[in-house]
Amino acid sequence: MKKIFVLFNFFLVISFNAQGQNWVTNFEEAKQLAAKNNQNIVLVFQGSDWCAPCIKLEREIWSTEEFKKLSKNHFVMLKADFPRKKANKLSDEQTLQNSKLAESYNKEGIFPLVVVLNKNGKVLGKTGYEKSNPTDYFKKLNSLEK
Repeated sequence: MKKIFVLFNFFLVISFNAQGQNWVTNFEEAKQLAAKNNQNIVLVFQGSDWCAPCIKLEREIWSTEEFKKLSKNHFVMLKADFPRKKANKLSDEQTLQNSKLAESYNKEGIFPLVVVLNKNGKVLGKTGYEKSNPTDYFKKLNSLEK
């Protein structure tokens, strides 16, 4: 019975990962993936449990199947989250890394802030929340690459 439960959990995790946005939370890993796949990085600064526009961006753009399909082979998606609720607290290591990213790319402390970077970490453009649909938002991100 225990083997069946473990196997079920394994397939459940695999199926969620196959359908979810493939977010990276480590900047060095994002740069390596971007270099390997010749892609740009979309760095998202968000407050997942307190920032209303961040939550809307997640719900209206990032979590949609349409955006996931469009971005899958085009961008490396990097998330820098700054939750405030104790229940959503990140590890000290992740908190430190996100703070360092903010020092470099979000000195103004804007939330949400979406930064398009090249594979070396150079800023190509910035945007934030806009009432949009996934296709138009993807096009907006693409326009920042030029």
